[in-house]
Amino acid sequence: MEEVYVRVRKTENDILITVCDCDLLGKKIVNGKLVLNISKEFYEGEKMSKEATLDILKKATIALFVGKTAVKYGIEAGLVHKDAIIEIGGVPYAQFVMII
Repeated sequence: MEEVYVRVRKTENDILITVCDCDLLGKKIVNGKLVLNISKEFYEGEKMSKEATLDILKKATIALFVGKTAVKYGIEAGLVHKDAIIEIGGVPYAQFVMII
């Protein structure tokens, strides 16, 4: 079972969910001018299974996905298109924003 870190933040208008592969937490990936800081302060949350992650992503209005497993879950949830994925230093990264 591939677990990921999932963190949920609620604002007045949005539900921001970050999903991060466990082995990437705390790392800083640099690729030229692109820097991906996978800080514990922002990405660390509850470790969740695939099923729990897919369930909670149904509530997202904004979501960030870092890592192979996290991005795969974003695709499976229908929030990420494969052409919208970028790689920073070999690490897949994607974002989802619901526009109403």
